[in-house]
Amino acid sequence: MNKKTRQLATVITGQNTSDGAGVKLKRIINPQQNNFDPFILLDEFASDKATDYIGGFPDHPHRGFETVTYMLAGAMLHRDHLGNEGHLRAGDVQWMTAAHGIIHSEMPEQENGLLQGFQLWINLPAKEKMKRPHYQEFAAEDIPNIALADGGYIKLIAGEYISGTRKISGPVTGVTTQPLYSDVALSSQQQLDIPISLQHTVLVYVYQGELVVGTSDKILKAGQLGQLVNGDNIHLATHDQRARCLVLAALPLKEPMVQSGPFVMNSTEEIEQAYRDYRDGVLTQFTD
Repeated sequence: MNKKTRQLATVITGQNTSDGAGVKLKRIINPQQNNFDPFILLDEFASDKATDYIGGFPDHPHRGFETVTYMLAGAMLHRDHLGNEGHLRAGDVQWMTAAHGIIHSEMPEQENGLLQGFQLWINLPAKEKMKRPHYQEFAAEDIPNIALADGGYIKLIAGEYISGTRKISGPVTGVTTQPLYSDVALSSQQQLDIPISLQHTVLVYVYQGELVVGTSDKILKAGQLGQLVNGDNIHLATHDQRARCLVLAALPLKEPMVQSGPFVMNSTEEIEQAYRDYRDGVLTQFTD
């Protein structure tokens, strides 16, 4: 059966901002402006100036969704109220399911040099928003690095990729939204096709070089995110320069979403309850 290639529909250019204790970053998906169900937020941080990142992200709460931190360079220390401690280095991934409630911090473990990576928020279905919180960490060597025939590679954090007769799976499993999270590097004059479910929301974020996306020769440049629609194939290509990008896909939840600060729920009432629970010290008091 012939595959139908998805086409570029929406293009977002990341905006410079700051978060945490003054960490400078580029916000690519803004939860107040974009509807990429189930993706809520995507930030890129990249600086070799300590003053841009040294404040880090001190203790703060979350409820109702999952956070994914992927490091490209540098080192971050995760700590949370459950007692988890993660030392993230280049290539490592942290996948945290905040669910009922978690309080954590992410602080730089360096005083100089390049700190670079991404944080992605993925929504949880209503039936899972109040389940027990969960933390996972995956070292770079545990993440499949698939060499492509014409050069380049795919780092597969979540989801599946067919290479020849092999089906390769990322280390993240058991997520209701069935996410695909890939870090893709392409050489110049290279093409790549990635099969994807018709139902998934598909996003491509270019963070180095530029990419031709789809079959109409539309280009995404570094710092731009594109939504691809209508098809079961993702087609990426380069011209005369290399490119690196994140390929993100997941099943939309098609549920009401209300985001306020560190909380993502289905109604304003549930958001207000999250703030009360945090204020009253019961956000993290989960009982089966």
